Amino acid sequence: MIRQVIKTVQCCVAALALAASASASAVAQDYPNKLVKIVVPFGAGGIADLTIRTVAQKMSESMKQPIIIENRPGAGGIVAADAVAKASPDGYTLLLISNGTAVSAGLFKKLPYDTLKDFAPISTLGYFDLGLIVNKKLPIKNAAELIAYARKNPGKLNIGTINRGSTQNLAAELFVSTAGIDALIVPYKGTPEVITAVTTGELDAAVEILGPTLPQIKSGNIHVIGVTSAKRFSGLPDVPTVAESGLPNYQAASWNGLAAPAGTPKPIIDRLNKEINAAVSNPDIRKRLLEFGVVAQGGTPDATKNLLASDIAKWGAVIEKAKIEKQ
Repeated sequence: MIRQVIKTVQCCVAALALAASASASAVAQDYPNKLVKIVVPFGAGGIADLTIRTVAQKMSESMKQPIIIENRPGAGGIVAADAVAKASPDGYTLLLISNGTAVSAGLFKKLPYDTLKDFAPISTLGYFDLGLIVNKKLPIKNAAELIAYARKNPGKLNIGTINRGSTQNLAAELFVSTAGIDALIVPYKGTPEVITAVTTGELDAAVEILGPTLPQIKSGNIHVIGVTSAKRFSGLPDVPTVAESGLPNYQAASWNGLAAPAGTPKPIIDRLNKEINAAVSNPDIRKRLLEFGVVAQGGTPDATKNLLASDIAKWGAVIEKAKIEKQ
């Protein structure tokens, strides 16, 4: 009798699982059948915004449905992320995630969502390098020389970044701590102010996203002595990485990706992943993104989740070591 009951229960469970799977497959086959919204935690016109708009346009053409971008900056990306975390998990409301999403997990005392549990990462879109730039009058050609300069002049080297707790700021903190140098990290309001300060000599050096600095670099107003990623930036192939030019264990990559609310059916996640990877593999899209300083690169949902998790751990440790007060 007990065996019969157990067998009946098992059959019911299997039937429910089969029905759920069939339902999810049916939903995916019909997806998308209306407008898709991507919420961006940054203002319009920035690198992340330009990246997702470029990729979304190609995805929209392929999926034959409009994709709109909703810019919702504020509170370190929390406003945008919270809105998507609470959205219906149906694939019609997505979130642009980034290394900034990981930073916020360590920078804030409490978030209204769980960064790893409340989102379903879909894919990366691309990586964009940070550059270690210096005033053109400073006789420094690479990271090793900058480190040597700082050691000969303890406390005198100043390195500019945008606001404290930003990716650029934490990348500078990581550089100083990894190199074991005594240098002053100076936060500025925004990227234009940082670039101006390096150009005029108010700053000796800075860590900044390469894209906005490229015009000044190419005009010779400032010098870039290294990129912070694991590989050289293809737009500046002669510029070495910081790791290969003086600091072997240093790496600070910036990236953008896409995520959906947790619970979004796997077939929909897989469809979106396929569309993203097709878009970022397109030669025209890759060329366009490179103009922004972005190296297009997709990935799997698992790889994107692992990247997010590893960045949360990495930047959380930097925040703790730098004694940056949590907000």
